[in-house]
Amino acid sequence: MSEFDLIRRHFTCATPNTLLGVGDDAALLQVSEGSVLAVSSDMLVCGTHFFEDADPYLLGHKTLAVNLSDMAAMGAQPRWATLALSLPKVDETWLEQFSAGFFSLAQQHGVELVGGDTTRGSLNLCVTIMGEVPQGKALRRDGAQVGDEVWVSCTLGDAALGLAHLQGKIALPEDARIHCLAALHQPTPRVALGLALRGVATSAIDISDGLLSDLGHILERSKVGAEIEFSLLPIVEVLRKNLTHPNPPLSGRERLTPPLIRGSWEGLGVSFLQHCILSGGDDYELCFTASAIHHAEILRLSEKLNLPLTRIGKIVAGQGCVVQDATGNPLKIESTGYDHFR
Repeated sequence: MSEFDLIRRHFTCATPNTLLGVGDDAALLQVSEGSVLAVSSDMLVCGTHFFEDADPYLLGHKTLAVNLSDMAAMGAQPRWATLALSLPKVDETWLEQFSAGFFSLAQQHGVELVGGDTTRGSLNLCVTIMGEVPQGKALRRDGAQVGDEVWVSCTLGDAALGLAHLQGKIALPEDARIHCLAALHQPTPRVALGLALRGVATSAIDISDGLLSDLGHILERSKVGAEIEFSLLPIVEVLRKNLTHPNPPLSGRERLTPPLIRGSWEGLGVSFLQHCILSGGDDYELCFTASAIHHAEILRLSEKLNLPLTRIGKIVAGQGCVVQDATGNPLKIESTGYDHFR
C-alpha cells in the first residue's frame, strides 16, 4: 500500500464545511465573519505519551481529544484538523481502529480532517487543530485579576493514578482501576464548558501537565499569585472510598498505607495521592478564573452541563501558588508537574 492509498483509505472523509480538503497541497478554509482562527498543535510520541501496545481505537480518540482540550481552553469552537503520522509499518488493522477512534470523536464535535502527512519512522502522532472564536471573546491566560475565584472542572488525579497502576507503582481496586484507566486513555475534552465560559471566565487553561504547572502559566501571564485549598480539590468518590480508609489524605501530610503502594516515590516530599492530584497531569480538565460576582452563574452552568465545577481557591497579589492544608498551613511542594526536558 502506498502512502497515498493509506491516506485515501483511512483518513479521507467528506468535508462539507471546507472549501478544499484532503488531496491538494493545502486545504482552503473560510473563517466565519466576525471570528478569528484559533490554532494549536500537540504531538504524541510512543514511549513518552503512550505505551507501544496502546489500544489503537483509544489512541485515535486521545490523539484528537488532547487537541480539542486546547480549543476548549480558548473558548473556541473546533472546526478543522490536520494529522501527521510517523508509522513503523503499514498495519491495516491498527489503522482501521486508530482512524475509527479519531473520526468518532471528530464527528461528535463537528471537526473535519483537512490534511496532514504520513511517513515511515517510529510511531509519532501530531495533530494541528483549528477553531473559531468571536473577535475579542477568546479565553486567555493573561486575564486573571486579584480577587478572582479559581475553579476546576470534574476531578483531578484520576489519569495519573491510572498511569501509576499500569507502571506497577500502585495496585488499584477494580472499580477505581476501570475509572482511572478510562480517564487516562479516553479523556473528555470540555469543549461545551469552554464555549459557555466566554464572557464569564477571566482566564482559562486545560490541565495537561498538572494543576500546579498549568495554573502557574495563568499566574505568570497574568502577573498574579494564587492561594489554593487542598481540602477543596475534587477527587472522584470511588477513590475516596478505596484508596485509604476512611478518606484520602486531605491534609496532604498523611501517606497511603500498604498494600496500595508497591514502590516509593522518594524525594517528592508529599503524599503519593497529593502528587497525583496536584501534579500528575493528563487530566484534560479546565482550570479557570472568574470574578466572585459570577459564582452563582457558574454553579448554574455546572448544573446545566451536568459537569461538576469546583471553586478551589482565589487569585491574590504577588507571585506563585500557595497550597494550604486543612489547617491553613502551606504545603511543601517539590513537584509541580510534568516537563519533557527536566
